[in-house]
Amino acid sequence: MKILFDQGTPVPLRHSLPGHEIATAYERAWQALQNGELLAAAEAGGFDMIVTTDKNLRYQQNLVGRRLAIVVLSTTDWRRIRLHAELVAKAVETITSGAYVEVFIPLP
Repeated sequence: MKILFDQGTPVPLRHSLPGHEIATAYERAWQALQNGELLAAAEAGGFDMIVTTDKNLRYQQNLVGRRLAIVVLSTTDWRRIRLHAELVAKAVETITSGAYVEVFIPLP
């Protein structure tokens, strides 16, 4: 699966998602794109999924009809995410095209 990490998504998370092609918005020079533009660029770029920490995305954008799967992490804190990376991996493995899922990362 081809996955895009939005700006707030910790890059080391990519090591917890083996078997996927992962790029960051920064690597694609998309860091200045706003949410709607970023979603459109990701879909046009052949991405299957975006992993973001923007919890307001579903309220700011019309997600109906998108084929891009969206995984939203509850925090940007890598120390917390690292301890629960299996929750993110499970969401990535089970989400379907066009779906939206929020992954709550518990406090330590």
